[in-house]
Amino acid sequence: MPWEKRFDVGETLTRAMHAFWTRGYEATSMQDLVAATGVNRASLYATYGDKRELFLAALRKYDGEVRGQTLQELARVHAPADAIGALFDKFIAQTAVPGQNWGCFLINTALELAAHDAEIAELVNAAQDDIEAFFLAMIRKGQASGAFNRERDAALLAHQALASLLGMLVMIRSRPERKYLDAVRDGVLRSLG
Repeated sequence: MPWEKRFDVGETLTRAMHAFWTRGYEATSMQDLVAATGVNRASLYATYGDKRELFLAALRKYDGEVRGQTLQELARVHAPADAIGALFDKFIAQTAVPGQNWGCFLINTALELAAHDAEIAELVNAAQDDIEAFFLAMIRKGQASGAFNRERDAALLAHQALASLLGMLVMIRSRPERKYLDAVRDGVLRSLG
């Protein structure tokens, strides 16, 4: 008779994602993952293979369900300037809740692992490219409507917006002071005018 999982794989992956997101890969032990998911070590190994494979599954889940869906929703619901500002604000809002300034799981991973792991670097780089594409689409849409300066190079502005967001995400983890984070967002928005 085949072995049957007795836990919700999706919920387990979400809990593992939060454990890795808050602590990082190296600082999250298998015991931490057992405690976070409520699933025993043998079942985690049987389902995901090893800690690295569980981490990759969690990172892919974040990329698709958190980052990917956020960008789609912002582009769908907001005018270009509001969509760009809302992306920054989503992360800035973390700093208002004690212990919630986790930053971005992808950027945290880039800092911790991408320089040493080609597969992770590829995943992180693809996500960053997608964020830059979001900025580019919003900037071009804003330029077409006259909301943004049409004389500015949209690709260069998108690249600068990405660099500003990435820098801000590092600041959220190390120096989550609202005045600095707001200044980063405001600087990006001013550059578009």
